Amino acid sequence: MEPDDVDDMNPEITRYELHAAPNAKKVRLDKFITRSVENATRTKVQQLIEAGGVTIGGVVVTKSGRLVCPGDTVICTVPKAPPPEVLPEAIPLDIVYEDASVIIVNKPPGMVTHPAYGNYSGTLVNGLLHHTERLSRERGDDRPGILHRLDKDTSGLLAVAKNSHAHQFIARQFADHSIEREYYAIVWGCPQPSSDMIEAPLARHRSDRKKIAVVEGGKPAITEYTTLEDFGFLSLLRVKLRTGRTHQIRVHMAFRKYPVFGDPAYGGRRIHYGSVTGRFKNFINELLVLLPRQALHARTLGFVHPESREQVFFECELPGDMREALARIRAFTQ
Repeated sequence: MEPDDVDDMNPEITRYELHAAPNAKKVRLDKFITRSVENATRTKVQQLIEAGGVTIGGVVVTKSGRLVCPGDTVICTVPKAPPPEVLPEAIPLDIVYEDASVIIVNKPPGMVTHPAYGNYSGTLVNGLLHHTERLSRERGDDRPGILHRLDKDTSGLLAVAKNSHAHQFIARQFADHSIEREYYAIVWGCPQPSSDMIEAPLARHRSDRKKIAVVEGGKPAITEYTTLEDFGFLSLLRVKLRTGRTHQIRVHMAFRKYPVFGDPAYGGRRIHYGSVTGRFKNFINELLVLLPRQALHARTLGFVHPESREQVFFECELPGDMREALARIRAFTQ
């Protein structure tokens, strides 16, 4: 989870502000925090509560069993632990392009982009550090070269900066939304209309802070999609990002009632269209075994190169699991 605030007077303190929904059921404090804060464990939360690091309505609470009531505001003040050293690891990387300024990597599904709590090894960054020492440090020593990220189980193209000039130049393009990014997604149903633009603001889910939701007053988010193949119960889409919010495609498609197939967080692992019994149900269950992740792939990436000042464009084919899934779907619908 991203913190709500960092204490300006003490940057070693991180503050999380959690709100219980007005219609929420009462729940134990330790359970509420654990399910609301990404990567939190029950033991660590209980230790924080006992140490006086949690308040409800401005009053310090030291009992984990205290009930959080509808409408309560819970604030957690967490001392920041120094991140462990990020070490190079001999991880095979699918490098699509590399020069003195940038590296374009095709990230496989299942790989975390950069080290974070619970994932300090086996990440793309660990592999990059083994590949080269020439990486930008604009985002710190724990995220060398990282300009943007993909969710762990989303595959596809990532741009990596090898120096500060390249990092700043490309980062500005991400900030002004001039980066060209297209994704391929397998979604439930047949979106209507077949091509459209989704404009819906996004923010942290009010009751489940591990998720993103369409929220009035959230950050502006724009997604364009075009249906490439309509299979009746599933569709293959080409999706363009006009903004780059966390989980944007996954949340926007679920908001329109066409969740990304296989997505465990936003309803993609249950049948939305078609029969729930017999041959069809068996077929879908087999697809879900093949795709234990969201069927989402960052297929293309384009930007102005920091040295040549020319537009460059990269693309990569779908990963094996999505290609196999599409082949099975086409065969099933013939």
